[in-house]
Amino acid sequence: MKKLFSMLFSGTAYTLFLGVFLYLIAFLADLPQIPRRVDAGGQEAPVVIAFLVDVGLIALFGLQHSIMARPWFKKAWKRLVPAQSERSVYVLLASGALALLFVLWRPIEGDVWHAHSALLQTILWLLFAAGWLIVLASTFLINHFELFGLQQAWLYVRGRAAAAPQFRTPLLYRIVRHPLYLGFLIAFWATPVMTAGHLLFAFGMSSYIFIALIYEERDLLDQFGDEYRRYQQRVGKMLPAIGRRAV
Repeated sequence: MKKLFSMLFSGTAYTLFLGVFLYLIAFLADLPQIPRRVDAGGQEAPVVIAFLVDVGLIALFGLQHSIMARPWFKKAWKRLVPAQSERSVYVLLASGALALLFVLWRPIEGDVWHAHSALLQTILWLLFAAGWLIVLASTFLINHFELFGLQQAWLYVRGRAAAAPQFRTPLLYRIVRHPLYLGFLIAFWATPVMTAGHLLFAFGMSSYIFIALIYEERDLLDQFGDEYRRYQQRVGKMLPAIGRRAV
């Protein structure tokens, strides 16, 4: 029964994540078919209040996402949560934080840029789609099912222990060290109409990414040592040949 619950819990967390992930794409694309989106649908508020609410929502997501990913937190958290469900709990809470952002987000009007050319609009939408494809592809390159907690539950059901982490650099990871984050940055910023509210979202989430990268690289150095240090020297952080660590 315990094994069945673990599998059901991980599957539910993953399903909710998929829903939130797809909604995020629609949210930033400002699709009129959804009730809440980055530029419409939210409760109206004065600009200062909207700014403070939106920044608070981004900060809440960033803190949850980053703190719970740290090794020291995982070690303490596993005293309360079964090891096979730890990642799924993380995924569930991250999805909840993002869903809360959708519900409470306050749009802020005012165009920062507006691409009127049909060609430029097409290019920006293609970049938007490419960003999300890079995100998705990156998760599968590093083990999509482990990243979102399904593999841990499956191994528990099978009575098997997880293999020791191995340092790998498949495909996109040979070009940049963090293609997943690069994909998010492209998706956040590529839009034909950049409003003040969308700009706040893109800037806030991008700031979180660059702060999170500092801690993530430290964790990877602690985990893989000289192997990761040599990787830093060979491959740029977010762009090829840019952000390489000096020898």
